[in-house]
Amino acid sequence: MPDDCIYLDNHATTRCDPRVVEAMLPYFTERYGNAGSINHPFGWEAKDAVDAARSSIAAALNAGEREIVFTGGATESNNLAIKGVAERARKKGNHIVSLATEHKSVVDVLDKLSRRDYEVTLVPVEPIGDAAHPSPTCGLVDVGRIAEALRPDTILVSVMAANNEIGVLQPIAEIGKLCRERGIAFHCDATQAVGKIAVDVATWNVDLLSFSAHKIYGPKGVGGLYVRRSSPPVRLAPQIDGGGQEAGFRSGTLNVPGIVGFAKALELCVAELPMESARQGELRDRLYSGLSAELEGVGLNGPALDRPELRLAGNLNCSFAYVDGEALMMSMKRLAVSSGSACTSANPEPSHVLRALGLGDDLTRASLRFGLGRFTTAEEIEAAIRLTADSVRQLRRLSSMA
Repeated sequence: MPDDCIYLDNHATTRCDPRVVEAMLPYFTERYGNAGSINHPFGWEAKDAVDAARSSIAAALNAGEREIVFTGGATESNNLAIKGVAERARKKGNHIVSLATEHKSVVDVLDKLSRRDYEVTLVPVEPIGDAAHPSPTCGLVDVGRIAEALRPDTILVSVMAANNEIGVLQPIAEIGKLCRERGIAFHCDATQAVGKIAVDVATWNVDLLSFSAHKIYGPKGVGGLYVRRSSPPVRLAPQIDGGGQEAGFRSGTLNVPGIVGFAKALELCVAELPMESARQGELRDRLYSGLSAELEGVGLNGPALDRPELRLAGNLNCSFAYVDGEALMMSMKRLAVSSGSACTSANPEPSHVLRALGLGDDLTRASLRFGLGRFTTAEEIEAAIRLTADSVRQLRRLSSMA
């Protein structure tokens, strides 16, 4: 990896914090027992570490220790939550409500369920508007539209707390209150929210909440699912059978080093949240103002930047008129960002999130997501402005000559 590369793709994954690595290391080499081995000190030591981590994570979310289920990541958590409710509640109904802008690990699960005789309603969000009158609440859902979508046979509502592409923060507490009043299970994919904004499962009225370690400077391969255990408890059909670990919700040997690192990562995020949120917000605003000053035709995808209650501090998603987003991203070898186009080389497909905002295919493909994080510096933001502006100008010149 060249030393001058700049990483602005922190929504995809984050660098593991050295303090997290330090906490994990003993559980690879010295305290390597299986937390399920309850007949000797090696297993007891591993179990104690898992119990301490579970308690720490629960406290950060205002949950009970027994309500935290460890998984292999947020995708697994989403699958367990949605399929688990759908299969257990099948006699009550078969209708599920979600948003058109959800993560693929939710959308694809719902698509599969729809082919198994479940009915799915995807509620639209506030569109982007036009260049002259952009919507300051772009990407936000109207809770009233969710209420209108509910039916007597609705068994689950699933809404993402913070969108992974445009950073919009949905009114989770209001949606949760609505679902609680109707007796409908409410799942929240909080993968991009936990550690970045204050998350309180009680205030949010959620029954199920998914999250992951590698989005918050922790290790890859470990995630969590909050499962409400208070009366009435949420009932899930397990998706992985075996040894009955995690109260029977998720069988398999626990990733002790990963779980220890998970707890440490979340502890650090909670402690540093106010300072980091303000710092990243300032850098994000500088990035947008710098790009807008250098270039014409820069569009903002998502809520207005002066509405911090509606957007993640470290998120910026911009469209660049008259260029191709993939070509732009490929032209910036030193800058790690994500294209607004969620593509594979075999099956190019514009971002379903940006299309749900009403953005046309050309601008959807010409959009980039900048993800700032704990290790992003002011110097890197200035360099990113120069690199992006130079690349856009060069591609526009080449396009005009074609």
